[in-house]
Amino acid sequence: MKRTPLEDWIIGKTGAADRAALGNYQLEKIQETLSYAKENSRFYRVYFKSIRPDEIRSFEDFSKIPFTTPTHIRLDSEGFVCVPRKEVKRIVTLRSSGTSGEEKRIYFTEEDLELTVDFFKHGMRCLTDRTDRVLVLLPGNSYGSIGDLLKKALSRSGTVCFVAGIMGKPGEAARLIAEDHITCIVGIPMQVLYLSREERAVFKSRIRKVLLSTDYVPEVLIHELTEQCGCRVFTHYGMTETGYGGGVECEALNGYHLREADLYFEIIDPETGKAVKDGRQGEVVVTTLTRKAMPLIRYRTGDIASFSAKPCACGTLLKTMNRVRGRLENKVDVGENQPVALSELDELILAFPEVLDYKAVVTDGEILNIETVLRDNGAFQSVRDGMIRKVREYYCNKYKRNITVQVYAKPVNEPDKMENSMVKRRIYDKRKNITGGGNEDRRSDCGGGNVFPYE
Repeated sequence: MKRTPLEDWIIGKTGAADRAALGNYQLEKIQETLSYAKENSRFYRVYFKSIRPDEIRSFEDFSKIPFTTPTHIRLDSEGFVCVPRKEVKRIVTLRSSGTSGEEKRIYFTEEDLELTVDFFKHGMRCLTDRTDRVLVLLPGNSYGSIGDLLKKALSRSGTVCFVAGIMGKPGEAARLIAEDHITCIVGIPMQVLYLSREERAVFKSRIRKVLLSTDYVPEVLIHELTEQCGCRVFTHYGMTETGYGGGVECEALNGYHLREADLYFEIIDPETGKAVKDGRQGEVVVTTLTRKAMPLIRYRTGDIASFSAKPCACGTLLKTMNRVRGRLENKVDVGENQPVALSELDELILAFPEVLDYKAVVTDGEILNIETVLRDNGAFQSVRDGMIRKVREYYCNKYKRNITVQVYAKPVNEPDKMENSMVKRRIYDKRKNITGGGNEDRRSDCGGGNVFPYE
């Protein structure tokens, strides 16, 4: 097993050949970032008014600095910007997955984008070489988009790359795979699942490697692509706020090695804000170390993960973050003190091979509605009965109480392109008496047992 290529890249950038030296580098960069942000950002000048960067002499000192949050960005995105407008080369607008239409804007300079290309170049070496032909099923038409940056990175490594954008029709993606002799796919987990199940023959015969990114990756999907399609499945962690790239798995396939020259990660207890021990799950917090346009300092991501308590089998000195287990916001109480998590539903529902996609909706009466897209709606009856039984059994064992589950079939047999393809999936709460659900989010009452009632 080869050591992650990220290690040599990070050592070259930082001059740090061990953990202690890398920690010293990161602490120095944190001090520089604090000074830079306070000097150039309207938001940080006020928010960190009482903080003196030269007094941050340890990571413990740094842990006492207040967090920044998505709400701060939504309220004043431009207040974070540290460069003149003419130096901003890309602005990404992130729309909330809720009904409020709230937006965040993330700003990048050319230098920021170049740092991401450099990370992608070395990160993709974890899974590809010059013999591969890569199909990217992510946005790539606009300058500085994730597909555009990936293509630039792979071209510098001599690897052929095709950027097809978000998958529309599985048949079209299958045609590209066959005609362009694709060996590796980079894409959104649920859309890769859809493609692999709808176009199994071409997927199994052509695809050797898969990189899943932009959202939580269900373990059931990794297992299926590995065992039934013969693929090596790598996962990537990142978000627009981290400059897209954050960390990627090595050949050990057991968690992400992190972009430690450009980012500093913490895992905290979301209730207390205190750091948790390695091996324990908490909320991911990130600080950018080299960002020019829009530095983020102790930014709460809402993602749930843990640092590995064991060294990686590849032998790297870099930290390993275990795969993200979902998002804090992706839990909804169904009944009293009975939280249902999207990550749990993924493992239960996607285990049915007939399922291509699904949406979970909670409605009045504490009903969990599962709206499915199936390969063949003729199999709906058996899928519905098995799914209801499986979900009920899981939560009955967990809470010692029953929950009401209804399953529907969506008539449209094509993947949703989604209102905004990069919005994270969530459980929809359409109860009238729940704050945040709102009447405007409830489109119709449940009716029947085999139609899709919310579209």
